[in-house]
Amino acid sequence: MNTVPKADTDGLLRRPSGKSQAVRLRLAPLRATSLREQIYTILKDAIADTDIYNPRQELRLDERQLIATFGVSRTPIREALSRLEQEGFIRTLPRRGVYIVRKSKREIVEMIQMWAALESMAARLATLHAPDGEIAKLRRLFDEFQSSPPSEHLSEYSDANIAFHTEVIRLGGSQMIVDVTHNLLLHVRAIRRATITQDDRASRSIIEHMKIIEALERRDTELAERLTRQHTLDLATHVDRHCDFLG
Repeated sequence: MNTVPKADTDGLLRRPSGKSQAVRLRLAPLRATSLREQIYTILKDAIADTDIYNPRQELRLDERQLIATFGVSRTPIREALSRLEQEGFIRTLPRRGVYIVRKSKREIVEMIQMWAALESMAARLATLHAPDGEIAKLRRLFDEFQSSPPSEHLSEYSDANIAFHTEVIRLGGSQMIVDVTHNLLLHVRAIRRATITQDDRASRSIIEHMKIIEALERRDTELAERLTRQHTLDLATHVDRHCDFLG
């Protein structure tokens, strides 16, 4: 009997039968500031750190468990969950509970395409404005993978890969691009993690990253923009062709 969960049309992961278990998020401790804001930030970071595109990953949040974990009343928890729902990260289903939203394949492809447009513009701006020292730091992200292939350190390389793309966005110096990509990052980061082991993508990825860095260092505006855009569009193509598990 097939027990692998299936994705429904609303983008949420289901168990074939029986009561689903709540996902156990890795939650940071609270600090002495606004509870609602802290809980919102901690939950969002924890969701981003969850492998939401693993078909076996539970996506249901347990409100009572969150109240017990944080040691607070129901009000700040519900306020934080309400904000996350407004931003599209979770969804409340009547009589079923609160679930982390899992995007469809078409939605993911479109999000990656948007990211490609924004990151390539950031790369273009970086060639015009970013300091040499800041661009040079991009190489250091991949120092540990020079003596052995990324396939031997996939978890570490996945983190470096995500750091590279967010750093290129930052180097562009456009706060508007940073803000627009902020909420895209949760799903783009998750799908990069889910696909980095497929089709030798890690080995090809590091080669493409180094070419982008070289173009940035040479201040080759057109090449840096083109390479950055194509690198991310290749991910969109890969997802469209090979990630049928997204539904």
